[in-house]
Amino acid sequence: MRFIVSTSTLLKQLQAVNGASSSSTVLPILENFLFEINEGVLNISATDLQTSMTTSLAVESKENGKIAIPSRILIDTLKTLPDQPIAFNVDDDTFAIEINAGDGKYKLSGENGDDFPKIPTVENASAVNLPASVLAEAINKTLFAVSSDELRPAMTGVFCQLSPSNLTFVSTDAHKLVRYRRNDAHAEQAASFILPKKALTLLKSSLPAEDVNVSVKYNNTSAFFGFGSINLICRLIDERYPDYEAVIPQNNTNRMTIDRAGFLNSLRRVVIYANKTTHQVRLKITGSELNISSEDVDFSNEAFERLSCQYDGDDIEIGFNARFLIEMLNNLDGEEVTLEMSTPNRAGLLIPQPGNDDEDVLMLVMPVMLNSYS
Repeated sequence: MRFIVSTSTLLKQLQAVNGASSSSTVLPILENFLFEINEGVLNISATDLQTSMTTSLAVESKENGKIAIPSRILIDTLKTLPDQPIAFNVDDDTFAIEINAGDGKYKLSGENGDDFPKIPTVENASAVNLPASVLAEAINKTLFAVSSDELRPAMTGVFCQLSPSNLTFVSTDAHKLVRYRRNDAHAEQAASFILPKKALTLLKSSLPAEDVNVSVKYNNTSAFFGFGSINLICRLIDERYPDYEAVIPQNNTNRMTIDRAGFLNSLRRVVIYANKTTHQVRLKITGSELNISSEDVDFSNEAFERLSCQYDGDDIEIGFNARFLIEMLNNLDGEEVTLEMSTPNRAGLLIPQPGNDDEDVLMLVMPVMLNSYS
């Protein structure tokens, strides 16, 4: 089998799907790309058995065939080559591969393409089309709050609820929770499933900047995303997602609205002086004044800052892990943010201001018990 392709075109497609491949000691063939040529089209596949990605591009070839090529050595080679035509010659009997580029010749060993795992297809699937920008925003807003606790597998992904009126994406690690809802996107039928973190991370990096339509198909076991020449197929997390609505406090009588950037920068400074284990900061709100303080008793470190805010409610003193607040404020848009609270031992809600008719963003953060310093 022989084919010719441009180095830059091939490298771009390989980098788009490379994240799906796996450095598996159990199945070494997962460290390869599967190259399949059919009628002058090269189909490239990569998989770790849970998540698979495929892409295709036109090549010069008069033959059909398939070969598994080691991914790392191929990408490392292409990265160092200038943009030029590159020829692959594959021995169909020994799976030896010879690459000719300009004055260079490189030889490596491939594997039988028939031994590469079959890329799954999503059968009996329901479908919804989403603009790439909506999907990218949903991933950006929720991915950071996904849990890495393998003992709670349901929380290691993003929960997606589709309905005829809106789409909702939820993530939580039990310390923080994000509910991101789009009112300008909907599905014909109600459905819900949990998408794994790795698949969403790959989607995030490969979604195009231009606002193309993304085809999303799903059944009881898998989800399929297609845009341009790229397809991503992932196995869904087969778990029941916790009842997230039950943990969102409804009657929050204390509401503080504050400049988001000012609040964020103040927290970044004050947390430097906080305990390095708890990252605890104390928020004390009286009238239109927010006092942010922290201390690390072991090192006699203390910090205190005063900010102006709009506040409606009773005076309150509440503790939070500053790392969580910083992460959330970083992932919120809007010039101002409202922090809704009820009591010092109940969760606080962060909501961007001004709101947006098309999207509804709510971020919940659990408080921490305050130390006894005053």
